[in-house]
Amino acid sequence: MCSCSLYSLCGFQCLLFMTNSMVLSAAIFITLIGLIIYLHFVKVDQESLLVIGSLGIQVTSSYASGKESTTFIEMGQVKDVVINEAIHMQKVIYYLCILLQDPGDPQGVSEVVPLFQSSKPRLDCLIEVYKSCQEILEQRKTAPQSSGIK
Repeated sequence: MCSCSLYSLCGFQCLLFMTNSMVLSAAIFITLIGLIIYLHFVKVDQESLLVIGSLGIQVTSSYASGKESTTFIEMGQVKDVVINEAIHMQKVIYYLCILLQDPGDPQGVSEVVPLFQSSKPRLDCLIEVYKSCQEILEQRKTAPQSSGIK
């Protein structure tokens, strides 16, 4: 009778160990899947801005997994590029925005597109990018509009 209870106790211990092992394995598996999803869809590694006066503005985000997301805004839609400020958690943050022109109202703004949302560069870096964008926008405004018909 003593050996039977000993076998029963050993069997219970093995069952308990296997159950805990399965729970631990499931937790590790779920954590790894969550990490892969985070790296693929959320963690932005690099952001870039390409402004071509005659074409438009291209915004590219590169994720830690290697995936890239690109958005293109035609220059005809761009009204202006501005540095905006916001208060977040008792601190002022600055970010660069593209103001899109309202097709119905030439003086109005239809949408504000924030740039560099993940990297959050310092104000001095934003000012450099802002000045470069403004130079290109000014060249576009002062350049004579050619219709292409001769």
